[in-house]
Amino acid sequence: METESLAPEEKIVFYELEKVRFIMKDATGLDIGYAYEDLVFSEHGIFIIQFDGTDADKLLVFFNHECVEAKRQLFLSRLVESGKLNGMNMVYKGKFEMNQVEGEENIQLRFF
Repeated sequence: METESLAPEEKIVFYELEKVRFIMKDATGLDIGYAYEDLVFSEHGIFIIQFDGTDADKLLVFFNHECVEAKRQLFLSRLVESGKLNGMNMVYKGKFEMNQVEGEENIQLRFF
């Protein structure tokens, strides 16, 4: 039986959600509030971690625009350190805004 290789868009990507949970908890004391596709939301929506998609050892970090700067810097430095200890490269990518769509059970994210 001949095995065909999958096209890049058909490959299944496995994310290490438990490793991300450990890093988040270790660095900030927060747990995962919600995970959807390649996004992992911290409790209270303080930050979002996004799996890079091209590098299994790279995680992108976005902070809520309402997060106090001192808290953002503290959490980011702890995330970077815990990530390194666990073989992951945490990269700060910016801020986000989250709003609930009126009359719906959906949220709208805006990254900047």
